[in-house]
Amino acid sequence: MNNSFLSRLNIVNPGFSASLIWSLSLASVVVYVNLYVMQGMLPLIAEHFHTTPGHATLLLSATVFSLALSLLLMALLSDRFGRRRPIIWSLVLLAITNPLLVYATSFDQLMWLRLMQGIILAVIPATAMACFKDHLTGDWLLKAGAFYIGANSLGGIVGRLIGGAMAQHLTWQESMWCLSLMTAAASALIIYIMPMPKTAAVSAGRDTLSAEVRGFWLHLKDPQMCLVYLIGGSAFMVTVNQFSFIQLHLMSAPYGFSRFEATLIFLCYLSGTWVSFKSAKAIARYGSHKLWRLAAIAMLVGSLMTLYDHILTILLGFLISAWGFFLTHACCNSYVATRAVSHRAKATALYLCCYYLGAALGGPYLMPFWQQGKWPGVVLGSLLVISGLFVLQHLLAKYNGRAAEH
Repeated sequence: MNNSFLSRLNIVNPGFSASLIWSLSLASVVVYVNLYVMQGMLPLIAEHFHTTPGHATLLLSATVFSLALSLLLMALLSDRFGRRRPIIWSLVLLAITNPLLVYATSFDQLMWLRLMQGIILAVIPATAMACFKDHLTGDWLLKAGAFYIGANSLGGIVGRLIGGAMAQHLTWQESMWCLSLMTAAASALIIYIMPMPKTAAVSAGRDTLSAEVRGFWLHLKDPQMCLVYLIGGSAFMVTVNQFSFIQLHLMSAPYGFSRFEATLIFLCYLSGTWVSFKSAKAIARYGSHKLWRLAAIAMLVGSLMTLYDHILTILLGFLISAWGFFLTHACCNSYVATRAVSHRAKATALYLCCYYLGAALGGPYLMPFWQQGKWPGVVLGSLLVISGLFVLQHLLAKYNGRAAEH
């Protein structure tokens, strides 16, 4: 492993810890490439399966919904049976099911396969942060989480760009074979480098099912946790769907971008990747509450900048918005991981369930704004949600202030 990287992390046990961080971060890239690759391929999917582009978008929504709802079950299994084994099985199953996409002969068949893959993809997001919490502490945990969130961003960028490139230059079958080979190779590498923990990380192996369900309720009755879940879900609701609608805007006049050229807007996620890597030190120094407010302001300013309809202001606006969103996401992940002293995977799963449900609901929410006002309408709908972020952050700060008094 890279010694300079390890020294920056200040890890006492560099062999185990670095392998854990690298393997779970690479697994995150695999998950998000497979989740979002279809977003760049929607025109090809519509053409190949003889459906409309609007109907093809249901494919992404279906996968995100099945992932979101499966997170709760995967967290239960993770707390009951450990972290490493479910992660490995999910990678193996993903590598097995990807070639089946080549032989899908109808859109319905493709939809069912993607629903199944959404369940498989849920394992790693539901487990990774809890795995870090089991084996890392203090600054190590913050830095590992920041690196992992940066990998999330990178996977989202790579997946969409790969999808756009394949849609422009390859057939459906060729694209799916490429995806299958990349996934299988990366999964094999992850399984090889993922360390075997000396002690099993099982927090509730002997609990009854009712006790397991109470683990979810433990976090749902915590007002601070619920507010953080809503903050993350609302922020993702805006960001991921803004990126979808701006592609439609860029493909229309006066820009007239091609399918692949429009997907290049996802390179703006790189500002989110950068801030994710840097977030651990900022959270430790300034605290989550100040950074949440700063992030919401960035999302507000970035969205407003895109109203000046020029390609440079659109790019700059999305760079700022992505920076704000991923700072929000990093703060939410850190807050949930450090606040949850038991049933950690369930706490993370509840956050991610709200996070992905926000993404899935954002499309239907913003669609009427797009239909009535095109891109300015989408910005208006986004500003309403961003205004709600300030309210949620204010309520969270009040709750934390009361807790500090006691």
